Amino acid sequence: MNIGDKIKKEITGIEHRTDITGEQKVSRITHIACATCAGVAIQPIPFADIFVLTPIQAYFASRIAAIRGVPVSESDATDWIKEIIGIVGMGIVAQQIAIGIWKMVTFGLGGVLTIPLVYGLTYAVMKVSDAYFSAKARNEKLSDAQIKNIWKGAFGEGKKMGSAEEKNIKSQKSESKNGRQ
Repeated sequence: MNIGDKIKKEITGIEHRTDITGEQKVSRITHIACATCAGVAIQPIPFADIFVLTPIQAYFASRIAAIRGVPVSESDATDWIKEIIGIVGMGIVAQQIAIGIWKMVTFGLGGVLTIPLVYGLTYAVMKVSDAYFSAKARNEKLSDAQIKNIWKGAFGEGKKMGSAEEKNIKSQKSESKNGRQ
């Protein structure tokens, strides 16, 4: 299988797969989105994250919408994520500012330390996206309170998962350093 086929199977055409359930599809897309955003966050440029991460998150949210059978363009998904930011509050903006300041203070060396935060934020965006588009597929609407509750639980869970990823990255770096000596 070439790389194009792999990307289609795992990301761009995942909604068409019949070998896995909808929940498995959403789980895979969520993990790929979180890992992608965490990888981008490692870059040392302060304040670039919010401009890069939101379109990535919007793309993966549109994949979740497709899995749930709700036709959504990437621009619709971007607008929807902005709406979620408004519902959840300024906490996301404050966290993005904190990431930018952290990268400035550490002169870019702290990028890997942002993994739990970015992973957690992306995980929350994907979980809220799934709940929102699942409800929309049933012709239901989530209340702002429901969205906030989903966000809060998912963000905490995502940060824990991100911390585990950060530990894996650090241990792999350590192993590769020790192997070169």
